[in-house]
Amino acid sequence: MQLHKEGHGPLIGFVIGLIGINALIALYAGAFTLIPALLSVAFFAGVVNFFRYEPRKHSDGSREVVCPADGRVVVIEEVDETQILGTRCLQVSVFMNIFDMHVNWIPCNGVVEHVSHTPGRFLSAHLPKSSTDNERSAVVIRNEAGDTVLVRQVAGAIARRIVTYPEVGQRVKINENLGFIKFGSRVDVYLPLDTEISVEMGQATTGNSTILGHLKDKNTTTQTV
Repeated sequence: MQLHKEGHGPLIGFVIGLIGINALIALYAGAFTLIPALLSVAFFAGVVNFFRYEPRKHSDGSREVVCPADGRVVVIEEVDETQILGTRCLQVSVFMNIFDMHVNWIPCNGVVEHVSHTPGRFLSAHLPKSSTDNERSAVVIRNEAGDTVLVRQVAGAIARRIVTYPEVGQRVKINENLGFIKFGSRVDVYLPLDTEISVEMGQATTGNSTILGHLKDKNTTTQTV
């Protein structure tokens, strides 16, 4: 198992904190106590699990949109995305619990046209309002065919630290990291209405592996008889 780079600083902080807590307990107890030490080890192992990283390679197709996160599909619906795109889209949302790997992946090849971070609340990421009310970061990617895909990282009740890597003008591709949501939460993907969706409600997903859908090939012409 590898550790993601976003975990290096927090893990050092947790080690220092746990050593300090156990030292204080031993000082007041007059001796080393096993139970607090075992609890500290178990807690630290859980934190390490939050920051685990598994490199993955996807043999990308030009029309594929891959899932940006491990988790479970909680939303598939048509929505009016008025905050950034100003158009009607297909929204697919994936909820990440605390046991999922929290790395987020680039869902499609293209050029980054927009990156923003919006402060907000910390409602449970299961709630529909979390997409518009919670703290969130957004990345808009336009592919060579002109399709626009919006990826929104949404904070939750526990996850309150969003990291987003792409910058405006940067060319990105599948297999690259989009960012990291510390301690889980939710990722919303907004797709063109004519996208062929490949997942179902409640389906478990694997980041950079599960295909969310296929963008319509605009070069394909329909022949009429």
